[in-house]
Amino acid sequence: MNTIIKEYQKVAPENVKTWFKVSAADEFPANGGLCVKYKDLQIAVFNFTSRNKWYACQNLCPHKMEMVLSRGMLGDDQDIPKIACPMHKKTFSLESGENLNGDLDAIATYPVKIENNFVYIGFSE
Repeated sequence: MNTIIKEYQKVAPENVKTWFKVSAADEFPANGGLCVKYKDLQIAVFNFTSRNKWYACQNLCPHKMEMVLSRGMLGDDQDIPKIACPMHKKTFSLESGENLNGDLDAIATYPVKIENNFVYIGFSE
């Protein structure tokens, strides 16, 4: 499973080469997330309606190496949007991927855009 985590790499907006069309925005739960498959990657996509923002990150939690972040709890920590793993409550910034508990490596984050009511995730390949 450790080799899988190496497949996830943070993508900065300026490095997007491919915008992957996910689905209609209204298919996502308000203040919740869904898991999306892109090639061999599982990506968690969040509709953070209380902030009027969308976020995407790897679905793999590095703590126990489980694909669960899309089922995590959205919140904020000092105005930083975060996701908490539903298994052990490890929290990660949805903007930078930083582990807010300070005891794990950062997770990969991906740009998200909404066009014509469709959700797109940005990838560098």
